[in-house]
Amino acid sequence: MAKSLANYPESYYTASTILPPPCPALQGSATTDICVVGGGYSGLSAALALAERGYRVTVLEAQRVAWGPSGRNGGQALVGVACGQQKLERLLGAAGARAVWEISVAGLKLLRERIARYQIDCHWADGTLAVAEKPRQVVELAQMQEELQALGYPPTQLMSREELATVLATTRYLAGLYDAHGGHLHPLRYALGLAAAAAQAGVVIHENTCALDYRLTNEGVCVRTDADGVAGELKCRHLLLAGNLRLGKLAPALSRKIMPVGSFIIATEPLGEARARELIANNAAVFDQNWIIDYYRRSADHRLLFGGRVSYSGLEQFEAVPVTRARMLRVFPQLAGTRIDYHWGGTIDITMNRAPHLGRLHPNVWFLQGYSGHGLALSGIAGSIMAEAIAGVSERFDLMARIPHHDFPGGAWLRRPVLVLAMLWFRLRDLL
Repeated sequence: MAKSLANYPESYYTASTILPPPCPALQGSATTDICVVGGGYSGLSAALALAERGYRVTVLEAQRVAWGPSGRNGGQALVGVACGQQKLERLLGAAGARAVWEISVAGLKLLRERIARYQIDCHWADGTLAVAEKPRQVVELAQMQEELQALGYPPTQLMSREELATVLATTRYLAGLYDAHGGHLHPLRYALGLAAAAAQAGVVIHENTCALDYRLTNEGVCVRTDADGVAGELKCRHLLLAGNLRLGKLAPALSRKIMPVGSFIIATEPLGEARARELIANNAAVFDQNWIIDYYRRSADHRLLFGGRVSYSGLEQFEAVPVTRARMLRVFPQLAGTRIDYHWGGTIDITMNRAPHLGRLHPNVWFLQGYSGHGLALSGIAGSIMAEAIAGVSERFDLMARIPHHDFPGGAWLRRPVLVLAMLWFRLRDLL
């Protein structure tokens, strides 16, 4: 049964956003061309792209729009996919990997275009900065820059330790790679802007409406829903599953392909413009090269937002705030006396190979999931690709659907312990 939720989970993002009133739940029977399950970046992006093509689109969201990771993430917009180009080449060959790279570049472009076209007030700021803590990571950054150049990406800046010291008020790093074409934003404001644009284009959004199951019919698909105990039914020609981790029993075959990973972020008290600028002079979104990464950026009201704690165990991390704060102080010890005003967490979905997972379960039942931490830019372009495919233009969809994906090992009970053991190796590698 769906559960009413009048408010979003507490976070800096919700505290700094004027939240819209809830969209009405679906009650009774309705029809549409396309039913999209999931009101996050993927579902809203696909719904908007489909509506712009003239389809009648209905979005079903079990909670509120962007209630999940789309409203709680680190806000960093990165080029590429999480698994990297070398793995993509092993999976798809050189030509296929290059084509996926171009899709990721198009995703960054589309993100910027939508912010401008729909005048989404989401505090966009240019620039990302990858930083190295260890000598081998310095080499990796140089190799990354060479790879970007070979792919035809616009020039990036490789920064020495001395150059980096003029940008970041820390001595922790040995080098950095600055990309002026990535950036960062307020994720909840961006998602709500997408929802407003979709609604303006004619998309019907039903919040607090849980999609329980679906059945194939001669006319298409029939989705059975629940809204606080009130049954509903939505008949559609095509069904697009964009709920990622929250699809649950709606699509168990998909849930075996992804794993939830807990992520935690803290926000300091306002530091004042001058002090915030001292920490990150160029206002880039910063992330290190460890497997268990630290990532941080300035907010529009001059706080430091810092994420640096993840959980693969699925257990509640009661120590997440002090541990994340301690990680922040390793980078910026000068913040030792600074108050933490907000802290929050959530889950992201990862695939076994860290590549996005697009495909279909039936000829008219489609899905997209598994961005593995790169969803801010990739989800938008993935939504457009799904709209293309539903409209009959499937070249980019066929490419993405070729990426092989496997179930996490261990079955329902053992797959998480197996993942935790695997992560221990990567944690040890970070220390070397």
